[in-house]
Amino acid sequence: MLLHKINAMSSAIVSLLNALILIILGLFGYFVSDNPSVTALIPVFVGIVLLLLNRGIWLGKKRVIKAATVLTFILIIGLIKPLLGTISRSDSEGIMRVLVMMFMSLISLGFFIITPIYRKYMDADE
Repeated sequence: MLLHKINAMSSAIVSLLNALILIILGLFGYFVSDNPSVTALIPVFVGIVLLLLNRGIWLGKKRVIKAATVLTFILIIGLIKPLLGTISRSDSEGIMRVLVMMFMSLISLGFFIITPIYRKYMDADE
């Protein structure tokens, strides 16, 4: 039973870290940009929503976890265009910001996907 709680907490902690990274790097990217756009704040808004969903993730609420999973997946897809834009501008700082947001979101998505599989495996073991 302890392993279930640790695993659920891991997903919540990774999601919380992802939300904070999205908010911090998104705001930083917005304020250092020469011509900031409201669309540059999309990762910030997603981070805020993930932050609000984090309590439900912590409590293991399946609908909340599914919503966070879908939102994280959509964000990863949505970050492809900004990545291509920063690459075309040869903006190495921007490339790193977007890659860090994408990488952390991929890790978070992995935790959302692996956690239920791990739980089923542990339940079968008991």
